[in-house]
Amino acid sequence: MPDWLEITLRTLLSVVALFLITKLLGKRQISQLSFFEYITGITIGSLAAYTSLDMEDKWYLGLVALGVWGAVSFGIEFLQIKSKKARNFIDSRGTVLIKEGKVLEDNLKKERISTDELLEKIRGKNAFKVADVEFAVMEPSGDVNVLLTRENLPLTPKHLGIKVGPEQEPQTVIMDGKIMDEPLATIGLNRNWLNCELDKIGVTVENVFLGQVDSYQQLYVDLYDDQIKVPAPKVKATLYASLKKCEADLELFGLATQDEEAKKMYEQCVKELQSILADVKPLLHH
Repeated sequence: MPDWLEITLRTLLSVVALFLITKLLGKRQISQLSFFEYITGITIGSLAAYTSLDMEDKWYLGLVALGVWGAVSFGIEFLQIKSKKARNFIDSRGTVLIKEGKVLEDNLKKERISTDELLEKIRGKNAFKVADVEFAVMEPSGDVNVLLTRENLPLTPKHLGIKVGPEQEPQTVIMDGKIMDEPLATIGLNRNWLNCELDKIGVTVENVFLGQVDSYQQLYVDLYDDQIKVPAPKVKATLYASLKKCEADLELFGLATQDEEAKKMYEQCVKELQSILADVKPLLHH
């Protein structure tokens, strides 16, 4: 067999082996790496390259080494899942860098982080002053997480006492001008519904770069032509307005009638509708 063909086949075999091992080890191998995962990644990559280029007869031993490294890494990950002590020993623990707005210089030296690097990392968490940071910790992965002081935390509806409706994962139903049937079926819709919604806003599916449906079955589209403005969905606003109109009509009927029994009935209906409106307002208001 010619050398170029043999190297080609070995390289393809190494790629397949490397892919299978990485697939077995899971997504942690391609995310933030621990000490051991860092060593494993470098070694497995080097072994794969060596196996594809080694011209000796026993090149297949490189695949054996790949398998051993993969098995050891898998065993280490399994041990980390089962044992807190093993996680602390292999990955080490998080290191506190800032506490109550004060930088812990000894911990910075321990992790070999300069002041500039610390400031860069907290700026990445939208903290531009050390005094605004209540707590900052360096995780075993090397990432720095920051807890801002209470007065610097962003406001949320909960802080303001506002109740909001639940939000579920939006489904992408159009991508690159093509309808995605599986996401549509996931939310109990079909192509007929989607085509009707597209007709309402006056666009065709071929002109849609991306289309998503939220948990309230409202369609949001992004067109290839960014100059075309698409009206925002108004399903929730329209429904809320219709309920408010019903409330006003019932109040009007109650004022217009001379029948005391009918008046009481309308007043009771208004109270029940107001209770319903109070419940659905968080769901129908953005």
